[in-house]
Amino acid sequence: MNSINLKKLISVLVLAVTFTACVQDDDFQTPGLNIEEPNIDANLIVDVGSVLGEIGQANGDAVNFEDSDKFMSGYVVSSDKAGNFFEELVIQDKAESPTAGIRVLIDVNPLFTSYEFGRKVFIKLEGLSAGIENGVATLGVLAGTEVDQIPSFSQEEVIIRSAEVAAITPLEIAISDFSDDLTNLYVKINNVQFNRNDVLGDNPLTFAGEASDDFDGERNLESCDNGATAILSTSTFADFKGLQLPNQQGSFEGVLTKNFFGDEFNLVLNDPTGLAFDNGDRCDPEEISCGLASVIGNTNLFSDDFETQSTNSLISGNGWTNYIQAGTEGWEAWSSGGSNGSLGVSARAGSFRSGDDSTIAWLITPQIDLDAQDGETFRFQTSNSFSDGSEMDVLFSRDWDGTEANIAAATWGIFPDATIVQDSDNFGDWIESGNVDLSCETGTIYIAFRYTGSGDEGFDGTYELDEISIDAN
Repeated sequence: MNSINLKKLISVLVLAVTFTACVQDDDFQTPGLNIEEPNIDANLIVDVGSVLGEIGQANGDAVNFEDSDKFMSGYVVSSDKAGNFFEELVIQDKAESPTAGIRVLIDVNPLFTSYEFGRKVFIKLEGLSAGIENGVATLGVLAGTEVDQIPSFSQEEVIIRSAEVAAITPLEIAISDFSDDLTNLYVKINNVQFNRNDVLGDNPLTFAGEASDDFDGERNLESCDNGATAILSTSTFADFKGLQLPNQQGSFEGVLTKNFFGDEFNLVLNDPTGLAFDNGDRCDPEEISCGLASVIGNTNLFSDDFETQSTNSLISGNGWTNYIQAGTEGWEAWSSGGSNGSLGVSARAGSFRSGDDSTIAWLITPQIDLDAQDGETFRFQTSNSFSDGSEMDVLFSRDWDGTEANIAAATWGIFPDATIVQDSDNFGDWIESGNVDLSCETGTIYIAFRYTGSGDEGFDGTYELDEISIDAN
């Protein structure tokens, strides 16, 4: 258990024992004091962007402001009132159209009673250090080579309140816009919903109240505009952890940050009101869900084991459409032994070290006529090599016209009954899809295997595909 999480657990337990008898949940009030604007020489005030510039020039090392006479100004956009932030302030440079944000670590809880949402503050930089911790720009004191918490006894000397409490206007972005430059900013993302597997059915998930949630609950948000996905992270110490996730669609308002390991973007709420999910018309994909078949017919409609393909070359022939929608990587033939071996020759797609900002690769079967026979089934096998932030989808389309130019514009649905390898699966295993029943569907369809990189080509891995077979009676 890392030291930050251990301290978080101990501190919360102590607070719970100390205050349970005399304080109701959230029974705190910001002190009703008249705050005078601090008398700070304007020439000594720098903005958040200036501090980030210092970090950028340090080549990965922490920046030490030991002898600085400067004060960093900014606006608080985090709140620990609901318990979803802990001993940290997130500060951005402007109340509207922000361009720079930073996380300030301080050994004080709670913080919202002094530094409420929208409060302008001045941070005395003398004796502080800044660097990248957990993937985001962070300000605190230096402990060895890491930026750690400002001691509690320094709070009032270091973090000085302005009289101004601004109305914060969230920066409107899309999930596809996520970048390091936008971390620690208060953002708004429109037209999103939680994945149907999390909120529909008999057992909808809570924000972070499941038995499997360890310190944080991670839930999948998806864009109704383009299908892009993001992780909403909620602390298991948040007072709304046990609330069910909303099953409508709407907008998110909160802080863009990264996970504990600093390798994946996370969205964090100040409280549940940051989700304005008031549109009951969800944007779930179409489905072919006939279940799994117990019998495979004797008539093969289409198959490929890729044994005739030339390794390290793009998959071709046999009616395949191999289309690179974004980037330079497509589905290619691959053969390898060892613990992560192929099944002879297999197909694979991946963007690791490609140099591409985005990767989307499609491998699409020829058209399948489901009216010409009965008892159709579909099966395949998948594996991965540390797929990490990348994804693989198995899709179908009823309306694609067969041209590459219209692939992205066609309507693509999913096979919820098919099993696809997950990042959590052993990288050497091949996962069978099951005998996916197609017999409840009519008309003609195309079946597609789509690889999507996360946009971080140094983090994405590879998916492998083989033993594809569509059969009928």
